[in-house]
Amino acid sequence: MGWIITILVGALCGWLASLIMKTDAQQGAIANILIGIVGSLLAQAIFGNWLNVGGAGMAGDGFSFWSIVWGVVGSVVLIALLKALRVLR
Repeated sequence: MGWIITILVGALCGWLASLIMKTDAQQGAIANILIGIVGSLLAQAIFGNWLNVGGAGMAGDGFSFWSIVWGVVGSVVLIALLKALRVLR
């Protein structure tokens, strides 16, 4: 059941981040899921573990409001990084 929640939250975070960064037309469902999952892990590592921003350690911890917020933040950072590397336009 945990994997299903991870995929659903990853898809939601990736989709919201792609709308914010205007890359939704380039990405499909699989890319949104992968960007959402990796973005959540990125947010947890950068903002939670390294910078100790309050609540960021919850990114990737299931289906909660703050998990989704930090997942979207991490996904936006990931898409910005991919745009800088010219992987996405």
